[in-house]
Amino acid sequence: MSRSTALARRLRSPELGAAALAAVLSMGAYCLAMAIRGTYPFGARSRAVNDLGNQFVPFHAHLWDLQHGNTTGDLVFNWNSGFGAPFLADFFTYLMNPFSWLVGLFPRDAVNFPVFLVTLLSIGLGAAVMTYFLGRLHPGSPWLRALLGVGYGVCAWVLNDGSPDPMWMWGLVSLPLVGIACDWCLAGRRWVLGTLFVAVAWAGNFYTGAMATIGAGLVLLVRVVLAADRPVRARLLVLGRAAGMVVTGVLLIAPVMFVGLKASKSSQPAPLATYGGPPGLTDYLAQLLPGGRSGLSVPNIFIGVLGLLLVASLPFNRRVGVRERVVWYALLLLVALSFVWEPTILLWHGLAIPNGSPYRAAFVLSGMLTMAAWVSLSRRPDLFALLGGAGVVALVALVGHDRSSVHSTTWVLVGAGGALALAVLWALDRWHGDRRVGRLAVLVLAFGVVAGTTLSTYSATVIRDRLPFFVPRPTISGPSLAAYDVLRQHDDWPATRTDPGPHEFASNDPMLLAGEGGSYYSSYLPATTAELLHDLGAGWFIQGRHTLSPADPVGRALFGVTTYLDSSSDPDGFTAKHAAAAPLVTVHPSAKPDTGSVWSRQESLLGAKVYEIPQLTPTAGPRPTSHGSSGWSVPATPRGSAWTTFTGSCTPGTTAFFYGPWFGGTVMGMGAKYESYGRQSMTAMPIRALGPVGADGRVQVQLRAPAAAQIPAAPVGCFDQAALTRALGGLKGATAVSSGGHTLSAELPAGSSGTALVAVPAVTGWQCSVDGGAEHPVQSVLGMIGVPLGSGASRISCTYRTPGLTAGLAVGGVGLAVLAGVAVTARLRRRHHAEEPVTPVPST
Repeated sequence: MSRSTALARRLRSPELGAAALAAVLSMGAYCLAMAIRGTYPFGARSRAVNDLGNQFVPFHAHLWDLQHGNTTGDLVFNWNSGFGAPFLADFFTYLMNPFSWLVGLFPRDAVNFPVFLVTLLSIGLGAAVMTYFLGRLHPGSPWLRALLGVGYGVCAWVLNDGSPDPMWMWGLVSLPLVGIACDWCLAGRRWVLGTLFVAVAWAGNFYTGAMATIGAGLVLLVRVVLAADRPVRARLLVLGRAAGMVVTGVLLIAPVMFVGLKASKSSQPAPLATYGGPPGLTDYLAQLLPGGRSGLSVPNIFIGVLGLLLVASLPFNRRVGVRERVVWYALLLLVALSFVWEPTILLWHGLAIPNGSPYRAAFVLSGMLTMAAWVSLSRRPDLFALLGGAGVVALVALVGHDRSSVHSTTWVLVGAGGALALAVLWALDRWHGDRRVGRLAVLVLAFGVVAGTTLSTYSATVIRDRLPFFVPRPTISGPSLAAYDVLRQHDDWPATRTDPGPHEFASNDPMLLAGEGGSYYSSYLPATTAELLHDLGAGWFIQGRHTLSPADPVGRALFGVTTYLDSSSDPDGFTAKHAAAAPLVTVHPSAKPDTGSVWSRQESLLGAKVYEIPQLTPTAGPRPTSHGSSGWSVPATPRGSAWTTFTGSCTPGTTAFFYGPWFGGTVMGMGAKYESYGRQSMTAMPIRALGPVGADGRVQVQLRAPAAAQIPAAPVGCFDQAALTRALGGLKGATAVSSGGHTLSAELPAGSSGTALVAVPAVTGWQCSVDGGAEHPVQSVLGMIGVPLGSGASRISCTYRTPGLTAGLAVGGVGLAVLAGVAVTARLRRRHHAEEPVTPVPST
């Protein structure tokens, strides 16, 4: 048979048709639910909730820019965010789902659509690959497998955890993909292709890839245990083959791992997450019931009524061996328990309790439930097994009836959907062998599965959308597109920066709007960047994992921001504002900076004095306690009491600014009044203007604190705009600055000495040379890049090299060598066997 004929037969095979059916039905049900809900792209309601809007839509917009040459950076470095940040770790972690790369096929202002496709196509492919894998577990009708694949593709984890995080959705594909690779280990074939499957699973998203590999390994262990006809040595050989496959597959994607690990170690530390303890048993069991969303933190695991009924029928299915039933249920029980026991939670999540849900690996249990359902269905559960399963489902519904995840939709799905599934499954067993009955039963069951999945998806989405935490961000909208146009019109990087400023559209506005701002939200945000911006009076959230641009004139000037967007005077939009700023590269005498206050740090980098620091005296309200240079403790303000008041004096005509990064309460004075949401160390408030100092020179700030709070020793600085103008005019700046994707060079006035200060965070990886000399790691000047110039210089050149990339490529090369060696050896063995002479059998 020719290869083309064999391929044509495969394309017409029921296996491929069933996989395609699973993909179409799962994606169709998901789309239908979104259309009924009126959610984008089927309605006006944005789906950009939580990190989908804050991180991943902007990241995909940046990927579009990279694909179309529409940005100043490259895969190595991102000039848009955090005033310059490494990007390769972000790319590997957030944008390696293969479907993310489709973004370049659509217009930039339609970026929300390809982001939607990432979720949708991952659902379809995950359902399709699971459909195929179930056939490797046990033979049986591919069309029935497809219906179970639908339940897996639109499981509770997808609706509640995966869909707002496009990169995690690759985990839905990875579990059955690695399962297929493990199945080949059982068969003793296709080791090379299986290794590539592992690599693809981990490369698409190594976080969920690792979870999927653990899950697939546990399923392989179950299958090895159940392979009673194999000797122990043969079983151990299977496990060894699988271990070698996983190790080599992970070696292949070593650059992803090494870069991510290095970036993680140098990133701003995440807030300490602690496990709050397991949910109640009834809350956990109620998660098996479809159509709801719990008000508690619990694993999201439901796979639909059909899958639930079949899993529940497995203990009663006498056509499945007792040993097999026991082992599969033991697997489900142990994995379920591992999700709520802290040591194993750490194992599932890379030895760290995640911020947010500690049950991100729940898709693995949903996949195992789907596999257990097929173990029962492939053996045609009889009426006794089906009634036993229905009894278990009824018991679960009874004990979970008052749980927050059980809603009216749940009863419709369990009642009507369960009755339909029970009747059809009974008919399949009763008239087994009758093709007409079989086809009709599959058709009716498919209708029930699609209807139930649609209703379940709609219900869970409605419940989620009611939660304040899931209010969608505007991302791509009329105002954001207008902001993008304004920033593009004024862009003249690297001479100056354009800053989105108000952070109104997403937490990564500089990527969404293509500016060059300080705002940046990523798990890989460098600690150097966070500390630099914080030390200069910018705000942050999530303990510095989300930074903001400076909101004061000196902070903007230090980073070369000449155009920024301001929303303070236009709550419904923004105003483009312009100001003089320092060049990106300036030359200063080498001197130790003054780190005594935020005002002195700014002045040290500027090289001039622009603030007057008033001596503040408490004059009213609850008296604060001074701790010298450590700051003030402000007591809580009793109801009806005067506010804690500080009074001082400054030169008339200056502008008073207040800096209380950790202060939570109300700030009032000099004509200003605003709410401050500082909370050490999670939320840092930026420098904010109070108002102009009057002719009497009196400066007053009043604080109302609901609880005891801290402010710096010098919380007020009186800013002199004329002094800033003089300072900027007197700066010795580069005569020309040029930048590449991850390079920067500057021409300096001839004979420049001291230190060249580059307004870019001095993150690990920067190397600079002077006048074409040897490259050296940069110095840090309060967190900015500093390049010592020696006695005289006229040019500096800097290059960013991603930490961990070289070592990762070397280790990846080892993996590639192993893979190539195995492939060549296997090919030579096949050729040798094919060339062996055949000894004729003598006639009798």
